[in-house]
Amino acid sequence: MNETLLPALTGMGTGLALIVAIGAQNAYLLRLGIEGRSDTVLAVVLLCAVSDALLITAGVVGIGGLVEALPTAMVVIRLLGAGFLVVYGLLAAWRALRPGRAEALVPAEDVPAGEVPGTEPGPAESGSAVRAATRERTSTRKRTGTRAALVTAFALTWLNPHVYLDTVLFLGSVANQQAGDARWWWAVGAVTGSFVWFFSLGFGARLLRPVFARPGAWRVLDGAIAVLMLTLGVRLALGA
Repeated sequence: MNETLLPALTGMGTGLALIVAIGAQNAYLLRLGIEGRSDTVLAVVLLCAVSDALLITAGVVGIGGLVEALPTAMVVIRLLGAGFLVVYGLLAAWRALRPGRAEALVPAEDVPAGEVPGTEPGPAESGSAVRAATRERTSTRKRTGTRAALVTAFALTWLNPHVYLDTVLFLGSVANQQAGDARWWWAVGAVTGSFVWFFSLGFGARLLRPVFARPGAWRVLDGAIAVLMLTLGVRLALGA
């Protein structure tokens, strides 16, 4: 049992240590988890987790050598990724500086009555009246569509050169240090860690939705995302 369980747990721990960090992909998934519909969040979570699984598997089977042999391709990916991050960062900065009414609220069905300012039930108010008032206050938020969310998540994942260096090269090299079939159990653990992380982040973010019923909270989040995306984009462009 130790020959399978120990490599799997080691792989999970190593994988989580690598992906549990504030990066462009995680920041986007956090925002989407707060604002998005459950079906949109599920689609993006699966895209991120399956992408990670493919990259980990590629590293285990030795594709890391191919990545090292194609430096020009990595430069192209780096520049495309930098451009995408800068554009997304500027859009986030615009939302933070010029929030519209629809950018200040969360989906109506996701905020319990009484958690949106001004909707606390009074002694003469019925539960249905409070719910109706809450829905009226919160139903105007514009949410990201599934297709747009998938395109953004795909770009943030596959146009990031670090994902090839960290996931394919690093994790692949660590996995191949395991003896025999243990490397595949290590990979299973790393993939499991990715699924656990992305599902926890995507669906756990909804716990913050009452906080984001307040307009200022979205401005702070978008401001932080703008700084992160622009910083990462400039660093990628400079080759840092």
